[in-house]
This record gives sequence, structure tokens and C-alpha cells, in this order.
Amino acid sequence: MNKALFWDLQGTLGGEAVASIELFEPYPFSKEALTLAKNNGYINIVITNQSRIGKGTLSWETYEQAIRRIKAYFNAEENLIEEFFCCPHTHDDQCECKKPKPGLIRLCVEKYHLNIKDCVVIGDMGKNEIVMAHHAGCKGVLVLTGGGKGSLGEFRHTWAGYEAHFIVADALEAVKCILNEKQSRTNDKRR
Repeated sequence: MNKALFWDLQGTLGGEAVASIELFEPYPFSKEALTLAKNNGYINIVITNQSRIGKGTLSWETYEQAIRRIKAYFNAEENLIEEFFCCPHTHDDQCECKKPKPGLIRLCVEKYHLNIKDCVVIGDMGKNEIVMAHHAGCKGVLVLTGGGKGSLGEFRHTWAGYEAHFIVADALEAVKCILNEKQSRTNDKRR
């Protein structure tokens, strides 16, 4: 069985949490975070909500152009991000793929033969990523970039009743915490 990190895109790997994807610019530490994860056996998968498509304010063509540009950056030297999954729907569509619903994670578990217990969701929105991780049966890590600080503060009520496994400064710290915890468990088993 494989393991994966399910990454939020905007506010987590770069850009603003609620800005249009066309404006996405990667954070300087994001490539290092993805590389560290890949070098430690994780498949990096991006799951993004893009309700602007469903609302008609962002075309599929514009979205796909932005994703091609983002892929070209992250996958220039090596294939750091295996795949991008997008939910284009609005809340009114009642789909199974819009975060915090775990539909896209379930698809990935089947496609990549993942052990969900070895997977982690990383994102800046507790109401999306942390709740989705809970529903999927894996751990969730909240980063304080993008909307992370607001998610912990004024918007904490939107994910009341759920807790992040870790709360960290950014994507790189998220991967380091995940790897440190895994190493600690391995060392404990050897004792």
C-alpha cells in the first residue's frame, strides 16, 4: 500500500487562500516541502475547490492554463506533484467532491492503492482540510499561511468539534512534523 499527502493549493503551497487561481504564486519553501515528502515515499496530490468555475466567473480553460503553469513550476526538475484534483462545484450542487467531503480522497485511495491511515491532509482552512481529513479517516495538518491564522481565530467556529493533528507555520514544517512523528514511532517499535 502507498501513502500520500493531500495538499490544498491556495494558501498552502502558495498564493492567497481565496484569490483566483490565476494569481497563484508559489511560496519559496513549497518545492522543498514537496521534495522532502516525495523523497520519504509520499505521493503528493493536490485537491482544490474551484467554485468560481461552477459560478461561471472562471472558465475551465483559464483554470487549466493556471494548472499547467503551476505544474511547470513544481514539476520542472522532477515530478513532485503526481496529480491535481479539482472540484468545480458550488455548495448548491451537493456534490461528493467539494471539500470538506472526502470524495476526491476516496477516488485517490482507490486509484493509487493508498493506505488511508498513512495519508495526511495539509491545508490552511480548518473547515475544509481538517474536517475532510476527519471524514476520510486520516490525519489533518493546519498550516498558518494563507487563511490559517484566521481559521484558528475568527473562523474557528466553522470547524468547531474538530482538531488538527498538528498546527504548523507552513508546508515545509508540516512535512518535517509528519516525518519526525513517523521516525519517533519507528524508534519506539525498535525498543
